[in-house]
Amino acid sequence: MKIKIINKSDHQLPHYETPASAGMDLRANIKESITLKSLERTIVPTGLFIELPIGYEAQVRPRSGLAAKKGITVLNAPGTIDADYRGEVGVILVNLSTDDFTIENGERIAQMVIAKHERAEWVQTEALSETDRGSGGFGSTGVQ
Repeated sequence: MKIKIINKSDHQLPHYETPASAGMDLRANIKESITLKSLERTIVPTGLFIELPIGYEAQVRPRSGLAAKKGITVLNAPGTIDADYRGEVGVILVNLSTDDFTIENGERIAQMVIAKHERAEWVQTEALSETDRGSGGFGSTGVQ
């Protein structure tokens, strides 16, 4: 699948690191480093602008290494970039650790997954089909 992209950053285009990778790393495109204190959030620009085909979205997800080692994650994970959005791809990062975290220009801050999606059409009804689970949710099937 080919997707149009404008790269106004000084960095390479996002790419898959391995043949089986689902996501491509997004890099910070900033003039000065940004320090996030504990529980602070910011939108980090990437310098990327994309044109997705209708029926697809780009999902912006945390990088597992940053989350596990530094407590840095994408606040609205996964963030969705719709096919009709033409603005700059930004990443909402939050620092969930107790330590300050400094974001440098070119740092890999998130990953982007291109995903196909369906559009739903609601069919209003008075009843839903029965299942074994029924209305049980939020841990109703157990914790182990």
